[in-house]
Amino acid sequence: MPQPTPPQTRRTVALLRPYGLLVLASLFWAGNWVTGRALREDFGPVALSFWRWLIAAAVLAPFVWGDVRAKWPVLCRHWRLIAMLALLGVVLFQTFVYVGLRSTLAINAVLLNSTIPLFIMACAWLMDGVRATPRQWLGLALSFAGILGIVTRGEPARIAELDVHAGDLWILAAMPVWAMYSVLLKRKPPELGGMTLVFVLAACGLVVLLPAYVVEMQWLPQRMPGPEAIAGAVYIGLFASIAALACWNAGVAAVGANIAGFTVHLLPMFGTVLAILFLGESLRVFHVAGFAAILAGVALATLAGRQKS
Repeated sequence: MPQPTPPQTRRTVALLRPYGLLVLASLFWAGNWVTGRALREDFGPVALSFWRWLIAAAVLAPFVWGDVRAKWPVLCRHWRLIAMLALLGVVLFQTFVYVGLRSTLAINAVLLNSTIPLFIMACAWLMDGVRATPRQWLGLALSFAGILGIVTRGEPARIAELDVHAGDLWILAAMPVWAMYSVLLKRKPPELGGMTLVFVLAACGLVVLLPAYVVEMQWLPQRMPGPEAIAGAVYIGLFASIAALACWNAGVAAVGANIAGFTVHLLPMFGTVLAILFLGESLRVFHVAGFAAILAGVALATLAGRQKS
């Protein structure tokens, strides 16, 4: 006969669950950055944003439509917040990133993406008065040092050799957009479940992305994507859109934007692991040292204490 789960174990699982969701979000988004860079010749930036969210909305619709109808009064009461979240998280952030990936290097994008925790802490302070703790600042510095160790291959002097591209400005502009989205998530109505919220945000974002897509087709040549490009778009639609956003939304709702932001530093670590597994790159000592610093920094910052943000 199965033994009941001890209360302490249940509390531990409940505490760790949101962190597990945030880790999964970074894993799925690591694939998004690599795939988005690879698909830059197959899709325009707005086109890729449009198709990823159309795929996400189409897959989710049969499962959440009943809940959307039931929660329609809630959606109407909070339409301004829903519209702002869709504009920031679905339309602007993703499109800015894809525009940037057309003309910058993956290494630049990884470094710029690592500034998200700083922007989240700034937005949380400006919008909600939440201040980061000394341990969180220390964890941020430690994990960022690990990222630098990976991207410079253990030779810090290489940072001076990085080329600055026009796409870097687009990537950098996307960071405060995502920070504002993450901080505003705390204001979402509790009645909206994870998948329902993702569907609603995707549907609202598509209303803006469709006319933008039509405009993009007038100045950016479009071509029929091949099987590999279609598979990449499907991955982005299913994992980097549905799964990642649902995990991120739930994690932020549980632990706050400030703490959740530090887990973004796991993204370059996962990207490196994916490159080793699927692109044949070798595991080196600087990889191991960088991973250790990132994990230590994220643990120090996120376990420093749960805050409201």
